[in-house]
Order: sequence, then C-alpha cells, then structure tokens
Amino acid sequence: MSTVTRKRYLIAAVALGLATAAISVSAATADPSGAPTPRALNGVGSDTVQGVENALANAITDGSGTKLLGSWDATGSATITTVPGNAACTITRPNGSNAGRNALENSLQANDGCLQYARSSSLNLTSAAPVPLTYVPFAIDAVTYAVTSGSNVPRQLALTDVKAIYHCDPNYVGTAPNYSLKVLLPQAGSGTRSFWESTVGITDADVVAGKYACISDKFNGQPIEEHDGRVLDNNSIAPFSIAQYIAQSSNTITDHRGQAVLGTIDGLTPTVENGNFGVTREVYNVIPTSKVGDPQYASVFVGPSSKVCTNVTILNQYGFATDPNCGSTASHT
Repeated sequence: MSTVTRKRYLIAAVALGLATAAISVSAATADPSGAPTPRALNGVGSDTVQGVENALANAITDGSGTKLLGSWDATGSATITTVPGNAACTITRPNGSNAGRNALENSLQANDGCLQYARSSSLNLTSAAPVPLTYVPFAIDAVTYAVTSGSNVPRQLALTDVKAIYHCDPNYVGTAPNYSLKVLLPQAGSGTRSFWESTVGITDADVVAGKYACISDKFNGQPIEEHDGRVLDNNSIAPFSIAQYIAQSSNTITDHRGQAVLGTIDGLTPTVENGNFGVTREVYNVIPTSKVGDPQYASVFVGPSSKVCTNVTILNQYGFATDPNCGSTASHT
C-alpha cells in the first residue's frame, strides 16, 4: 500500500465515527507489605516498570534473607508513607518517571532518608539534577501504538505514518475542530509519554502549548494512565508498552487492556522478543551518583552481576528483554 493510499484509507476509515462508551478507570496497588518496615531502599515513579519492580522487591534479599527493596506503586492512595514515624516521609504518591525523579531529588536534598531510588522508563539528562543522579539500566522494553480490535485505524503502519498522526496531519486525522481520529498520550510526567514524543518527533512543551490540537491526554476529563487500553475506542490511538501488554495478557499484572491490540510498525510485529522490535528503550533505576559505590546499592543495582540484573526469569516473565548494558553507570546528570 502506498503512503498516499494509506493516508486516504486511514482518513476515510476513521470518518465512520463510533461513539465512546463510558469507562471506569481504576488501578490496583501493590505497595510494600511485610517485614522489614521500612525497607532499606525505597523507590517510586514509573508505572511501566512497577510490576516487575514489585516482583524484584519480593525476590531480592540480603545475605540474611531480609528484603531490601520497597517499590511503591504509581497509583493508589493519594499519599504514601515510606518510613513510618517520620512525618517527612508521608508524601503525595508520585505517578510517573518524572514525578518519581522529582520526589527522589526532594528527599535527597532534604536528607530525610525517605527515598533511595526512583523507577524510570525514560532517560532524562536534559538538565542537571540538584543532587547528581545516575540512571542504571536494567531491561529493554519496546513501545508501539495500540488501537481497538475493531479499530478503523490500520493495524499496520510505517513509523512515518505514526509520526504524521502525532503531528496532526489532516490527511490522517481530519481537520479541526472535529478531528476524525483521537490521538492520545498518557498523563504528564509519564516516561512513556516523553519517550513516545521523542519517537514521533514532537516536544512536550508544544503539546502543552496546544500546537498539536488533535492530541489529548484526558479521558472523561481525567488524565490518561499509561498502558490502559480501556480509554480506546474505534477511532483512537495511543502508545503502549509491549512489556506491559505481555504482562497484562498473561495476568502477571492487572489486565487493563480492554479491547486494545498492538499495531505493527514498519512490518515488525510486537512479540515477547521485544528487544528486537524497532522502537525500543531501556528502563532504569535512578540512584544517587554518590551511592554508586555503596555496597548495598551496588549489590542490588550496579553491574551485570547485581541482584536486579541476575533475576532474568522475573524480567522475562514481565515481558522485558534482557539488556546487555544492565547495571551500567554511564548515564548520569
């Protein structure tokens, strides 16, 4: 199919217009429970990697069998308390990679001992952190677009087509104010949002400023949580982590796919071998640079023999591919 034919097909198909059904969006929590309280290393942030991090937190122990990681979910109660008895450690629950990083920075600046690391599904080295941070990769994910099983959007697109959609090209999405295609992004602060924006060649500043008027990050007036296919109708499109899709489809984590199915980009079908997919990314644990050599941090996060990197079975169970750079400390603010 030529690019022109594909454009005509897409805009004609989405013009059929199917109504959106009301959906109640919720999320389950799996915050740390059981001894010890608190954990030695408490982390917050990315929704994309919280499931695999929760599993790692239950598996990783020190020499005496004591659990080391406390991984707090991105959604749930409004606040969390990472260290009972310390008022400073009751904070607004950070939702997303940027929120997790910011919470970690705040804790490190205050030296309150509330947070020791953050989960991130994107690399953010654009500005120096108040406290130097190191992004330690631990697995590979891939991201594609999701549509419904009965979508009017083609299930196979070139990356150039996906970019055109997210640039609100009228040949693909129709014209204002009633766009034929609903172009969706997850909530502000999401690592998947920033990664997808980079992939399709747009900036968050332009999105926020309304340059791309066909794009929305709201569903029924509420922010869209990443990897929640229940916000999709037959005329919408959204980015979706392949690892998340795999883990949800096997009920390894809560299934929020709804009618979502994954699209194929440039002829590469998204499968469990997501490390070979065209649009890949590393996912990270963000730690204070000053702690890279600390024995406890290093044993968990740093180097290919670290506890995170050697738990390959868990990484694969949650849909992630192994990362040859696992444990590297090369990326830092």
